[in-house]
Amino acid sequence: MSENEAVGAEGGLVPVTEGEFAGWSVWQSDAFEQRAGPFYEKIEEDGSALCAFRAEPRHMNGGGFMHGGCLMTFADSAIFAIAREAMGDSHGVTLNMTSDFLAPASVGELIEARGEVVRGGGKTIFVQGLATADGRPVLRFNAIIRKIRR
Repeated sequence: MSENEAVGAEGGLVPVTEGEFAGWSVWQSDAFEQRAGPFYEKIEEDGSALCAFRAEPRHMNGGGFMHGGCLMTFADSAIFAIAREAMGDSHGVTLNMTSDFLAPASVGELIEARGEVVRGGGKTIFVQGLATADGRPVLRFNAIIRKIRR
C-alpha cells in the first residue's frame, strides 16, 4: 500500500462539505500535506487565494509553540494556491523558499496564508506571502516555483 493510500489521499483538490472548513477545498492527493495539515484553501471574492488550518497539539514543538517545520510546510503548500493562475495546467516544484519567523503560534489559533505572484511567466514563478495566527503575523515567506511537465 502506498503512503497516499494509507492516509486516504486520492484525487486532487476536493471540496470540504462539513466542519469548520466547509466551503473550502483540500488536496487529497498529497499524503504529506494530509498528515501535516490538512491544509485548506479557497478563492476570495477578489480572486486571491486564502489558505488555512487550525493549530493542533500535534503541530507544536517541545516548547509548546508551533513547529517551524509545520509553518514552512504550510507556506510551501500555500505558494501553489497563490500561484495557481500563473501555473495554468502545469505542475511545479519549489526551487527555493525562504522564511522569516516573526512570532510563535499556539494551539487553537487559526493559521492563514495570503500572498501574491511577484513575477510570473515562462517556467519560473516568484511568490511572496505572509502567514498569520489569529491575524497576528507569524511567518513571512518568499518562494520560486519551477513549472514542470509530468
